[in-house]
Amino acid sequence: MNSESESKIRRESGLLRLLGQVSFFKGIDQAALDEIRTQARLRRVDKDGFFFHQGQPALALYVLVEGKVRLVQISPEGQNVVLHFISPGEPFGGGPVLGHSVYPAAAEAIVPSIGLFWDGDTIGRLLDRHPQLVRNILQVVATRFAELQDRYRELSTERVERRIARALLRLARAHGRETERGLLVELPLSRQDLAEMTGTTLSTVSRIASRWESEGLIDSGRGWLLVARPEPLEAIAEELPSPPHPGG
Repeated sequence: MNSESESKIRRESGLLRLLGQVSFFKGIDQAALDEIRTQARLRRVDKDGFFFHQGQPALALYVLVEGKVRLVQISPEGQNVVLHFISPGEPFGGGPVLGHSVYPAAAEAIVPSIGLFWDGDTIGRLLDRHPQLVRNILQVVATRFAELQDRYRELSTERVERRIARALLRLARAHGRETERGLLVELPLSRQDLAEMTGTTLSTVSRIASRWESEGLIDSGRGWLLVARPEPLEAIAEELPSPPHPGG
């Protein structure tokens, strides 16, 4: 077996493992996953490029293979709203399976990214052949709807400091990895992004983030965010008494 064939086998095995971890494809047997993979196509997008734009016809379901993607929506008032950050293994752009005629948000690659995608006709055939896929999609839709309800409730009822704490904790839980200093989120997340996620202004986010940095709760740099002390942030998010500082 030559090196090119070995490389192809490793790549395909890796894609099968990845698909088995995607929420849409959990519980689907190996033969079906192989069929789903062979029906997919690969797309590469450079940093700051787009897999699709808001308002474009919703033609494909994507799964991110490499990179990072953010979903951004322009509100009727013309404001950018960061809805979600996508990591490898997550589905996005599910217009053909969610009944959208157009994409409700744009998918921007914040680093060079690669996605697998299936067009609407292909997804339709796969849904007919694999009932588990239908059940998975219904579960994902229900979960995403509940998350959106929580976000709208936060924006309309909760004070801004609590919203920012919740957003940082969500990012840390979804994208962070454990380090000696805390949960490290390796995303090029600006304070403007955080303002758009929490429905507030850049100046408000900067003031609160600077205070939390001085208190040792968080730290940040170019392309990374560290949640050093999640417990005080959780207390702010849930409006609980703040825990004592270690050694203080």
